[in-house]
Amino acid sequence: MKIGVFALQGAFIEHEKMLSKLGAESVEIRRKEHFSDALDGVILPGGESTVQGKLLREEGLMAPLQEAILGGMPVFGTCAGLILLAKSLSNDENVYLGTMDVTVRRNAYGRQLGSFAAKLNFAGVGEYPAVFIRAPYIEHADAGVDVLATVEDKAVAVRQKNMLATAFHPELTADMRIHEYFLNMVKGR
Repeated sequence: MKIGVFALQGAFIEHEKMLSKLGAESVEIRRKEHFSDALDGVILPGGESTVQGKLLREEGLMAPLQEAILGGMPVFGTCAGLILLAKSLSNDENVYLGTMDVTVRRNAYGRQLGSFAAKLNFAGVGEYPAVFIRAPYIEHADAGVDVLATVEDKAVAVRQKNMLATAFHPELTADMRIHEYFLNMVKGR
């Protein structure tokens, strides 16, 4: 199984390490020529969504990635990746890929000092130790979007068809179950 990890900016190496531990090959995507139909799925890591969105456009990756996702390629977005996937942002006029039927609030828990860890119940996984860093949350999920986890009544993990997204950083824990969940989505495609 070959997973493309967008390595434009942010916490991509940690995702690659998780994939390796689970027996999946990862390919770093930095330019358009790195992105191909030979990939079984892709990960959009945490980081700064504005910078990542700008780089996706500059590198000519926005349209092919959007087309691949809409065509069924499995994608896993964490933190900034959730923001990139969202159809709308409640506190920002930008829309990036716009493939997931959710409205997201950027930096919903405040600045870096507002970062925190929480145990949550992730549907199909169980209790999970989540790490939130300048995290967004999902304000609204349309019909067809499954909410997989919440914190204080705010949705922080969702799935819609071939798209999985979390407001937190599973790659920053030793718990590989959410990456395994994503790889099972890829296998089930």
